[in-house]
Amino acid sequence: MKRFWIVPVMLVALLLPAVVLASGEGGFDGVVRSIESRYNVRATRIPFMGLISMIAGKATQAGVSNMHVAEFDSFTAPVDGDELNRMVEQKLGAGWHRMIRETSRNGSEQTLIFVHPEGKRMGLFVLDLDGHELDVVQVSVDADHLNGQLGKYEHHHDENATGANASE
Repeated sequence: MKRFWIVPVMLVALLLPAVVLASGEGGFDGVVRSIESRYNVRATRIPFMGLISMIAGKATQAGVSNMHVAEFDSFTAPVDGDELNRMVEQKLGAGWHRMIRETSRNGSEQTLIFVHPEGKRMGLFVLDLDGHELDVVQVSVDADHLNGQLGKYEHHHDENATGANASE
């Protein structure tokens, strides 16, 4: 009877990290919630994304995993590129590094791509605003595996080709 207190303590110890992570305001969900709050829009999330992510992992032999997708349709608010970049950097947190930032002159098109090393894998976070549609995607990739797969589609120069279809 004296050991009855161990069960509740163990349960709290096991659940506390999950609750803290779930309630955190960082990462993919933090970025999406910040966009929703700042621009007064609602994201459309892809139903069954966990299942889709698992299928993508199987289809790519673990080349792609941990997919997260949110889409904002009818995104009409003006966007300050510097403010958006700061918000994403803050919410993604330490370890994420911006690799690409592209902004059109009028600000209606913006792309941010961040990377995060994950051991042998690489985390990618992409935010793309194109007119009135904003897409946010996060995925974990095995760069070596994907590079091998992409190599299958490289254009190989055929030195024996002649005529109009020959590569120069």
